[in-house]
Amino acid sequence: MDDLGETHAFGRSLFSRSSPDYDEEEALRWAALEKLPTYDRARTAVLAMPGEGLKEVNLEKLSAQEKHALLQLVAWVGDDHERFLSKFKDRLDRVGIQLPTIEVRYENLNVEAQAHVGSRGLPTILNTYANILEGVANALHLTPNRKQKIPILHNVSGIIKPHRMTLLLGPPGAGKTSLLLALAGTLPSSLKMSGDLTYNGHTMDEFVPRRSAAYVSQHDMHMAELTVRETVNFSAKCQGIGHRFDLLMELSRREKEEHIKPDPEIDIYMKAVATGDQKAEVVTNHILKVLGLDICADIMIGNNMLRGISGGQKKRVTTAEMLVTPGRALFMDEISTGLDSSTTFQIVNSIRQTIHIIGGTAVIALLQPAPETYELFDDIILLSDGHVVYNGPRQYVLEFFEIMGFKCPKRKGVADFLQEVTSIKDQGQYWINNDETYRFVPVKEFAEAFQSFHVGQAIRSELAVPFDKDKSHPAALKKSQYGASMKELLKANINREILLMKRNSFVYIFKATQLTLLAIIAMTVFLRINMHRDSVTDGGIYMGAIFFGILMIMFNGFAEVGLTTVKLPIYFKQRDFLFFPAWTYSLTSWIIKTPLSLLNATIWVGITYYGIGFDPNIQRFFRQLLLLFLVNEAFSGLFRFVAGLARHHVIANTIASFCMLNFMLTGGFVMARDNVKNLWIWGYWISPLMYAQNALSVNEFLGHSWNKTIPGFKGPLGRLVLESRGIFPDTKWYWIGAGALLGYVLLFNILYSVCLTFLDPFDNNQPTVSEETLKIKQANLIGELLEASSRGYYGREQ
Repeated sequence: MDDLGETHAFGRSLFSRSSPDYDEEEALRWAALEKLPTYDRARTAVLAMPGEGLKEVNLEKLSAQEKHALLQLVAWVGDDHERFLSKFKDRLDRVGIQLPTIEVRYENLNVEAQAHVGSRGLPTILNTYANILEGVANALHLTPNRKQKIPILHNVSGIIKPHRMTLLLGPPGAGKTSLLLALAGTLPSSLKMSGDLTYNGHTMDEFVPRRSAAYVSQHDMHMAELTVRETVNFSAKCQGIGHRFDLLMELSRREKEEHIKPDPEIDIYMKAVATGDQKAEVVTNHILKVLGLDICADIMIGNNMLRGISGGQKKRVTTAEMLVTPGRALFMDEISTGLDSSTTFQIVNSIRQTIHIIGGTAVIALLQPAPETYELFDDIILLSDGHVVYNGPRQYVLEFFEIMGFKCPKRKGVADFLQEVTSIKDQGQYWINNDETYRFVPVKEFAEAFQSFHVGQAIRSELAVPFDKDKSHPAALKKSQYGASMKELLKANINREILLMKRNSFVYIFKATQLTLLAIIAMTVFLRINMHRDSVTDGGIYMGAIFFGILMIMFNGFAEVGLTTVKLPIYFKQRDFLFFPAWTYSLTSWIIKTPLSLLNATIWVGITYYGIGFDPNIQRFFRQLLLLFLVNEAFSGLFRFVAGLARHHVIANTIASFCMLNFMLTGGFVMARDNVKNLWIWGYWISPLMYAQNALSVNEFLGHSWNKTIPGFKGPLGRLVLESRGIFPDTKWYWIGAGALLGYVLLFNILYSVCLTFLDPFDNNQPTVSEETLKIKQANLIGELLEASSRGYYGREQ
């Protein structure tokens, strides 16, 4: 048996009490632990070590072997999720500790969007430019907004209680995603919301909703180069441990007062997830096991260019990424896409066990759940065209529709029936009042009838009584914006950035190799045996070599555009879920890549400086190295800023190319300063390339090799070369150039952070709605019946 199996088997034999010697030794160990102060006892555990027996360990100072043994020891948690939850709850009940719960109430909730209707919203070139100009004019209040309001949710009310699983059903376009986003506090700013929404009686501005709740998106966006374990582990590190440590401290204090010996399995797990560097890894292993991702835990996520896990596994990674959050409310959108019915059942059943045993709150939207999955839910929310058709216990939903004259056949799944009974195409087949002529019952009529149904009346009565805020657990609602300290968040981002650099090492190796070849070519073109210092023309050739070097270093940083834009969608998702502040992300992407800039500058200068025949002074050698290093840093920062500003690879590449072209033209070499028109002289003074060209030229032409006079001229040759190109022939301009480039490095990276902080993801899809669809939505809101005609829809009086 390998070490991993031996460790696991050894730990299981300890907890199974198979040996009296272990029982006696464990009792002695625990007696020693009881004598420790509460603070130390919460960080100390009895760990079974292979070949060493029981051992007291400090969970904050574990060796690699102890950490490995600990992770294997707590692996049983994922194997038997329900048993773990039951034992965990029993331990809390013995000392009277209540876990935090969240009750979500929403009343008269309305959500609407603005969109172009009809052909105006089609993605044509003319409409695209018209939309841009119209958006600018609207922002300046020069023209009225011509977009029409599209109702998404209309007067939605209900209560989502803890300890209950809620299934959100509805046909496509019913407003399920908008409702989940609104309840989770993550509704985009492009959607307008009104109405009352509270958590435990607290309004959304009294706490941080995005940390108190977890929204699982239906879109799978992950770093392709990271493995499943690394992705979920990063999420666990960023979102922190919540109140687990405070819970452990209070639990240890009460157990010591009441002389209660905890279950060793639960004790070591709770300590492992609340203290030490391994806490995120323990939670990650638990969630991966529960969701069945342990079989692909060390496989990369992958994308269109990189082979990785399957689509169904990606969907589960999206779920796992948010399940590790300490948030007590879960809002999950279409988590079954790409999964078979058996896997969906297992995942929903695991969530159900968590919700029922430890008191969480969950709303899960599923499109077509299997009957056995449907039976796992306690409550049903049925949406159709923005109306709540039913919201209450699952056992009464069929009763309500039978009152309305519709019955679910035995051959039909209840979930499918509920989504079809409000459809104008499918409703008629479920009509059971044969003594009455069938007529289509619009959504609004269902919604009004539900208010008179006993379930609807009970909800209204409960909403009329405000939630008692004093009953809200102090740890239920999060007041801090982030789940970990800035130091921990910065460390997590640094570790991930280093890992991504290793996975993308081919790109950096290729760029370094490319730069090496270009440096060799440049050296052979400007070979020192063919280079002379006898005239101003000769100086122009040396200045051309300097300019070429600057260009190569500048173009070498262009790869940052692609590398940055491809990661931005994942960044925006994690930023909006409050994984970390923007500066921790932008700072690491800058600092971690600084050694690459130094490597690139070293390669170029090391090959070309003496090969071309620049001034043979070691001080000037290192000065050129410093300048080219700053050039690489400045333009890498510029390209990151452009990518963050554009947020789309095509637009970013266009803007970056335009910037490079302008900097080349106004950099002082293509056109000397004296030849630049007064109208464009500002471009000369803001060009980073100009400061680099000036500083490097001063560094070279004020050297000893150029300190000679030629017939017909009084000044040194180097000064004449500088003046011929409009460059200031003063030594101080080297330091002015270096200082300006350093300023640009800071400026571009600060602007990059600003873009990441305040800008939203670039959306090139203008929302568009056909005129027929808009008429149907508006008719459903007012209860007007629409019938199909050969040319569209027309109204008919009821």
